[in-house]
Amino acid sequence: MSVPALRDSDARSPASSAVIEARGLAKSFGKTVALDGVDLMVRDHRVLGLLGPNGAGKTTLIRILSTLLPPDRGSVHIAGFDVVRQPVAVRQVIGLAGQYAAVDEALSGRENLEMIGRLYRLSAREARRRAQYALEKLSLTAAADRAVRTYSGGMRRRLDLGACLIGQPRVLLLDEPTTGLDPRARLDLWNFLREQVSAGATILLTTQQLEEADQLADDIVVIDHGRVIAADTPAALKARIGEDVVAVTLRDGRQLESAASMLAGLVDALPETDAESNQVSVRLRAGGVGLVDIVRSLDEANIAIADITIQRPSLDDVFFALTGNRSTTNTPTAS
Repeated sequence: MSVPALRDSDARSPASSAVIEARGLAKSFGKTVALDGVDLMVRDHRVLGLLGPNGAGKTTLIRILSTLLPPDRGSVHIAGFDVVRQPVAVRQVIGLAGQYAAVDEALSGRENLEMIGRLYRLSAREARRRAQYALEKLSLTAAADRAVRTYSGGMRRRLDLGACLIGQPRVLLLDEPTTGLDPRARLDLWNFLREQVSAGATILLTTQQLEEADQLADDIVVIDHGRVIAADTPAALKARIGEDVVAVTLRDGRQLESAASMLAGLVDALPETDAESNQVSVRLRAGGVGLVDIVRSLDEANIAIADITIQRPSLDDVFFALTGNRSTTNTPTAS
């Protein structure tokens, strides 16, 4: 793919091991501190999910990374280019979709995408080809030639995402990309983003939908009050929060106390019982006994099992443990 020539006089800078790297990033608005020394790294061909409660500083960070807002202090590099000193170079390698669709309502969906392509200095033919590809991938072909003012909110959102992909950017900055999408459109978009990563893209996305982060993100960064409070893979963050919980439903409620006593000795933890549901549950410690051991021990004790389930910590549990808030899914924010 050919892109416009870089105009920054010093556009070439030393390569970094990270595609996106921020160090000591800070930004205040009057007395309000939005970012307070944020360090962030996104590796090549990976998806980083940026989580945090409303007002944590997520959108401020996206605006700085996309050259729309200067930081007060700290450094930011994307694909080796300095966001402050080389903004034109940075804009050549990023695609941005903010929280709200930024499209021309008077034009059709196709015209919007082709216009973006021409702004990237693509030929008319190539702009049409890429516009058609985006329309197909985002399920907008049926409405491609209608004025955008007739689109639903979800359709506008998909068109906005298509616009940020026309230039085939190396880095995608997505601020709550599935806000306003129905479940089917959300799944389609997830698959589309996975395709972009497979094709070589690197993605940083903010989201209020923790299932989305769990599905897409290779790495997670949680920020609160403008500071990074956790950074790891989704699996590692879950493991850090707590153990799996095994819940056993018994056929005979009269065996509840025997089952609880047996499990207490087996896992070295105090089980919880629910006489109404004939259920006993216990937390499994890391490196200790597993589900198979529990089933075998209950069977050897002639305790009949009606059902058994295992519940692992979710990203919602992680989010709550770290921030004291449950996620507010489907709620657009300006954090």
